[in-house]
Amino acid sequence: MPNALALLRGINVGRAKRVAMADLRALLEGLGFSEVRTLLNSGNAVFTVPAGHRGELAAQIERALASRLHVTARVFVFSAADLHQIVAGMPFPQFAENPSRAMVTFIPNPADLAKLRPLLKEDWSPEALALGDRAAYAWFPNSVLESPLNTALARLLKDGGTARNWATVLKLAALVDGR
Repeated sequence: MPNALALLRGINVGRAKRVAMADLRALLEGLGFSEVRTLLNSGNAVFTVPAGHRGELAAQIERALASRLHVTARVFVFSAADLHQIVAGMPFPQFAENPSRAMVTFIPNPADLAKLRPLLKEDWSPEALALGDRAAYAWFPNSVLESPLNTALARLLKDGGTARNWATVLKLAALVDGR
């Protein structure tokens, strides 16, 4: 079963930073990873890292994207265990009602996550925010694009994280589990 998840930030949005998922799979396989599978067209991949593989996976993938596909993008890599912890940490039951209105922002750096702590002191009603160990969870009952909370998250994080809706997160967890 795949033991790692790579999330590419900001690819295939509009005409900029286009990456075909077949090319992403080939790139990851070329780096020595196996069982590579992608989900959707937004830079989600699960794969198996061979035993003994050395180096920072996100940096390796970023360099390969730039040199082979001529695309500069932040890459965030999480283990399967990290993904399961993020899924288990989902704090809002309303995520299940409309998973497209719920966002999980994957944040690998604790310092970036700490930047969001002041937002917890504000009342974002009807929206909601919670922080986990490796992610921020946000509920947008009306609109993600027009959300003041979403604007605040983006302003504070800059490129320190990448968001996926709850439906996509659950599909990624199923892929990691081999389902």
